[in-house]
Amino acid sequence: MNRKDENTKVTPQAESLETLEPELREALGNFKASVNSWSDAMISRPREAKAPYRTNWGAVTKWALGCVVFVGTLSGGVYQNHREQEAAKAEAARVVEQQQREMAATQLAKENEEDLMANVDSDVAREVPNALEPLASLMTDDDSKGN
Repeated sequence: MNRKDENTKVTPQAESLETLEPELREALGNFKASVNSWSDAMISRPREAKAPYRTNWGAVTKWALGCVVFVGTLSGGVYQNHREQEAAKAEAARVVEQQQREMAATQLAKENEEDLMANVDSDVAREVPNALEPLASLMTDDDSKGN
């Protein structure tokens, strides 16, 4: 079924509207007249001229500057904290490096001391110094017993 077919069909409501047609025409006419009179009244009434909305740039500027100061203060604190952490890391690395150098120096001194003691022991352990070797050859083991 097409829409046109539905619209062409006469319904019981349409028959009652046809009988009410003069009353309906009068009601629609009264409605139209009241809408027209209301429109004319609204057009002809005095109106205030409204100024366009203006932005208060002073308040906007104050807010912007306040935000800049806040962010600057906050970022300054964060940067200072970062610098202190980096300085602490550098100081810790410096202390560790210094301790390693001291340990290496101590180890080297210990090795040098051991080498020096070994040289002293070898020098002391010699039976006769080089300068006295001619005299040592004259001595015999029996002479060491004494007279």
